[in-house]
Amino acid sequence: MNEEALIKACLRGSAQHQRELYERYSGKMFAVCLRYARNSADAADMLQEGFVKVFTKLDQYHFQGSFEGWIRKIMVNTALRTYQRQRFDMEHSGFEVMPDQAVEPDAIARMSEAELLKVIAQLPDGYRVIFNLVAIEGYSHAEVAQTLGIQESTSRSQLTKARRWLCDQLESIK
Repeated sequence: MNEEALIKACLRGSAQHQRELYERYSGKMFAVCLRYARNSADAADMLQEGFVKVFTKLDQYHFQGSFEGWIRKIMVNTALRTYQRQRFDMEHSGFEVMPDQAVEPDAIARMSEAELLKVIAQLPDGYRVIFNLVAIEGYSHAEVAQTLGIQESTSRSQLTKARRWLCDQLESIK
């Protein structure tokens, strides 16, 4: 069944088609949630909450642009709201003053995507959220500041700290 027909069937309330839509997109969206969550159980909760929103707001999708992108935006926003509820005031991890280090390019090249995501998942919450938004989702620092209710300079400094933290972790792997 094509995407448009599937969405229309879901809008008519077909549980079978809702299940099909969930199965079609849940894997990719779980990966999105996992990047923001502390663990897979939290990611599963975000995924469930996100899909509840997808189905309750499905009538707001107007078949313009990528449907997967529309779902992804809901998942990211759900993850951010979850983060804000659990916020630890942008954790300080002791990495505030660190010398700049270069990471051997081969260290990253030798890592699988799963290994790299595992390292990213170990970032302190504040660093991880901003790293995901800027480096992976493509948000600007202004958008991050507005979304999280922080200053742009805080977003920039948290990203710098996240990158330094990741460099340190990657350096220890090589």
